[in-house]
Parts: sequence; C-alpha cells; structure tokens
Amino acid sequence: MTFHSARIPLPSGRVVASALLATSLLLTAACARNRNKPKADQAYIARDVETLYSIAKDTLEQGNYRLAAAMFDEVERQHPYSVWARRAQLMSAFSYYASRQYSEAIMTAQRFLSLHPGNKDAPYAYYIIALSYYEQIADVARDQKITQQALTALQELVRRYPGTPYAADARLKIDLVNDHLAGKELDIGRFYARNRQWIAATSRYRMVIDQYQTTSHVPEALFRLTEAYLALGLPEEAKRNAAVLGSNFPGSKWYERAYGLVQRHAPNTQVGATTAPAGG
Repeated sequence: MTFHSARIPLPSGRVVASALLATSLLLTAACARNRNKPKADQAYIARDVETLYSIAKDTLEQGNYRLAAAMFDEVERQHPYSVWARRAQLMSAFSYYASRQYSEAIMTAQRFLSLHPGNKDAPYAYYIIALSYYEQIADVARDQKITQQALTALQELVRRYPGTPYAADARLKIDLVNDHLAGKELDIGRFYARNRQWIAATSRYRMVIDQYQTTSHVPEALFRLTEAYLALGLPEEAKRNAAVLGSNFPGSKWYERAYGLVQRHAPNTQVGATTAPAGG
C-alpha cells in the first residue's frame, strides 16, 4: 500500500498585501549570506512585522519551505504579541509539513492549538497534525505505532470538526489507514501460518474480520481461516468460514481457493452450504 504526499491548501484569509519585491530579494539574499558566516557574527536585525511576514510568504510561494518555516518563526520571535504572530505559527506549521519536517510541523500546530484553541483555523491545525502522522506511515512489515497515531489524529479531527472539508478528507484517509492496519494483521497471521502456529494465526485473521470488516483484506482473511481450521483438524469451522466467504464474496479468487480446499480435505462435512464458485 502506497501513501502519496498530500498537497494541502493554505488556510483561507491568511494572505497579506504583496511585499516590496526589491526589499524581499535584498533581505532574502542577506539571510543566505549570513548562513555562511559563523553564528557569533549574525546580528539581530529587527524588521517591521508586515515586511517580515511578507518576505516569509514570498519565500514559501517560491517553494523554499525550510527557509519559509524559519522566517515565519522569526515573525513570532520578533513580534510575539501581534496578530501576525498567530498567523505565522500556522504558516510555519504548514511550511514544516511541506518540507517533510513532520515532527516540527506537529509540534508547531500543537503549540498553535494550545495558545489559540478556539481560533477559526483550529481545524486546519488539526489537519496538519493528522497529515504529518499520515505521511510517516510505514510499510506493513515495520512497526505500526505511527499508523495508530495517524488514525487517532484523523479520528480526532472528524470528531471535533465533522462538517469541514478537512474532516471529509480525513474520513477517506481513515479508510486507507484501517486497510493498512488490517494488512499488518494479515501479514502477521501469514507469518504464524508459515511457522505452523495455527492458533496464533487464526487470532490475527479473526481480528481482520472483526475489527476491519470493511477493508479489502477480509476475503483473504476468511480464506486463511478456512486453511488454518483445516490444518487444526476442524473441518466444520473451515467449511463455515468458506460458506461466509462464498456468501459475501462469491466472485472472489479467495472463495475459489477456499472451496477447493474444503472439497479436497473435508468433502463430507455437512455444516453450512458451500456452493461451487462460477466456473469451478
């Protein structure tokens, strides 16, 4: 399963008047030169808040996300009690996200929420947090702690702001995350099955069916249960799961395989009704 980087919009109403281009270029060039000097030589340069914010915004629009994040942070540092500082916090969180500095994006958005919990842009801050976790989801072969964090953050966004466009996107991502977690459980179950630890395998397959029943992994989980129960010498349970598979996913390749297994290993079992798949 591949998770593609989301391109999230900037928060509405957060665009200031165009900055003086010459001033922007001169100050940005000065920043670049100063990065090459020893830290002790870098002087504190106070700037009016509108100019500083405008330079940061222009830097963001040019795609220099890391520098933009630092410059938005500088807005807050130099003018901590201004309206611009609040705006800059959110734009800094977005800039960190865009530069794939996800930990910094999460911390900055969380700080925004702790300082301004009732702000109208709070849903956007929750969205940045959720996406920053989501972008870090690892392959099913690896630990899924970050996946659980992504799911929790997405669910929190939906719970708090169900009517927003951010929540609508979060619902789609929740389905993808659940599918990913189901895939992880299935992968663990297959590992146990390869080592003939059938009871442990069945518990993982059952988890897919019980907790992730709307995901794409359920048909295979039912087939794997059929396989595991046959290996455990429980043909009635095997045929029952094959029948559930046939009832809910009659055209699935997994049902064809389950039906074949039952016919080979438990042809006289009388529990349930297992209808031959089309073409079987």
